[in-house]
Amino acid sequence: MKILLISANTETTPYPVYPLGIDYVAGAIADRHRVFVTDINETGDTAAPATRVREIAPDVIGISIRNIDNTEVKAPKSYIDQYQTLICRIREVTSAPIVLGGSGFTLFPGRLIEELQADYGVIGEGERFMDFLDALENRFEVCGLPGVITNPAAPANLHFPPPWTKEIERRFNPQSPHVSYYLKKGGMLNIQTQRGCPFNCIYCTYPHIEGRHLRAESPHKVARTARMLQDAGAGYLFVTDSVFNASPKHSLEVAREFQKAGVTVPWGAYLAPIRPQAEFFKILAESGMTHVEFGTEALCDGVLENYQKPFKTADVFDAHQAAVDAGLNTAHFFLLGAPNETPQTLEETLNNAEALKKTVRFFFSGIRIYPHTRLHEIAVESGQITEDQDLLSPCFFKPKGIGLAQIEKTLRDRAQNRMNWVFGAGGEKTSKILSRLHDRGHVGPLWEHLIQ
Repeated sequence: MKILLISANTETTPYPVYPLGIDYVAGAIADRHRVFVTDINETGDTAAPATRVREIAPDVIGISIRNIDNTEVKAPKSYIDQYQTLICRIREVTSAPIVLGGSGFTLFPGRLIEELQADYGVIGEGERFMDFLDALENRFEVCGLPGVITNPAAPANLHFPPPWTKEIERRFNPQSPHVSYYLKKGGMLNIQTQRGCPFNCIYCTYPHIEGRHLRAESPHKVARTARMLQDAGAGYLFVTDSVFNASPKHSLEVAREFQKAGVTVPWGAYLAPIRPQAEFFKILAESGMTHVEFGTEALCDGVLENYQKPFKTADVFDAHQAAVDAGLNTAHFFLLGAPNETPQTLEETLNNAEALKKTVRFFFSGIRIYPHTRLHEIAVESGQITEDQDLLSPCFFKPKGIGLAQIEKTLRDRAQNRMNWVFGAGGEKTSKILSRLHDRGHVGPLWEHLIQ
């Protein structure tokens, strides 16, 4: 069969993110089917996929939904309308079944299949699309397949499937137009070294989407993929693992394999600021790592405990210093507005954030409530939301001890227009600056230029 895979994400703040999930779906089905890919970020128009449908007449259309909204409390923006427009335009030119998937879809499968009027949905890892296509092609019943739902979605069909245990393969085509787009817009391509997240952060959706148990990819295979991306023209690689150092042993093995494979382009990852073992960051730096993004969230032990983080403030400072000593660019991401946040805990976090040297600080105020998280349970228990409340529209947690407006004002007063205190992802102004720099040939995330 001819399969058209569409990346529906159009968010480019602070920079466009390569649709890695599409590669894995293509890798799962390419041996049995002809696969075509369209990326709306590359085409710049939600009408373009309909034109592509006319050209290739696909038998099945898969649409990847990565983002539901921009998760910003002050200026919330939903993407549901644009997804509806996309599907309506496709419906005008074909009767081929439309199948939804992706991380955003997995959080709200029943609501999204209803809102977008798709035919089917695949919950969880996209490789399950392979089983769906096999059943469809052989005229088998698809409703009983793990993770597959139909429209309308019966509650009995919304059970989350177990993790994908079969072999996973990435299909990367350097000649695809969408690859050229990302190479021109910062030269950043993505790579994954493991799936699953063993941590218990109260707000995070990763354990629901990927599972709670780490499933590590062979370091040799990861390095081989990294070298392939480098040879295709990548100027920077970003590791998309939920937490790259969830298994420090595996992290170091990947780094050593990068060296053996001749990976020379700079790369970065998102890490937990846990106390590192001796020379951990030194080894990563020697393998080509240049950027560390720490998921710090707070620098107050009471808030970190409330978040159920596996580290304390002292660990953050130790990890930070070790990364700086290894010559790495560091950034810390803060999430303000924990259930036990108060003016005092906020002040403690900001005081400690100011004490961090040679870094960039990204501050996000207000925590989006997602289903399947402990924060959702806390919000229900505290009476902020009802258990069956529709969370497809953005809903943010409100701490009892401090208002979100007060958090915002306190943060802005402390930031004093310093360049290395960034609000959220930096907004449209930052996005435009980065876009211009990328157009001039600069590669990577570029936040290292804000380090003070």
